[in-house]
Amino acid sequence: MAGVDVIIEEKKDDSIDRQKICPFLLRVFVSSSGQHHKVTEYNKGNTPTNELQIYTWKDATLHELTQLVKEVNPEARRKGTKFSFALVYPDTRYPIYRMREIGSTTTGIKGSEDLKTLGNFRITLGDYMDIAITPPDTWNANRGKNYSNNFGNRNRPF
Repeated sequence: MAGVDVIIEEKKDDSIDRQKICPFLLRVFVSSSGQHHKVTEYNKGNTPTNELQIYTWKDATLHELTQLVKEVNPEARRKGTKFSFALVYPDTRYPIYRMREIGSTTTGIKGSEDLKTLGNFRITLGDYMDIAITPPDTWNANRGKNYSNNFGNRNRPF
């Protein structure tokens, strides 16, 4: 009897057939200052100016979105660049938008939030994504001037 190859595929709970399901438009607003846009910038029919339009599916991960933003933003490709994601959605009781941080990724470093999907955050049509990008030299500078990576004096005997 010939050998039998067994192929095991890990299937995500919320995965969809991207060949059969039409993607939706996700309007993404990117800030390179390391801070999210103010939620008031989304009120009264306004949006921030730096918009990316991404066609995607609800099973898209934060890592996938990071990769798409890096394609159009060369500065964000540096290892250690942080991407902070926030969902911007309309309030159901008032004519304003709300913002909720949903996760972060870092270029070149695998993280626990990389595989979270848009479906995990119950994104709906009409919601926006706000992404704050922080270059590695900026967030390293915030550690403090007296911070040292060498953990003490190298000349000290052990």
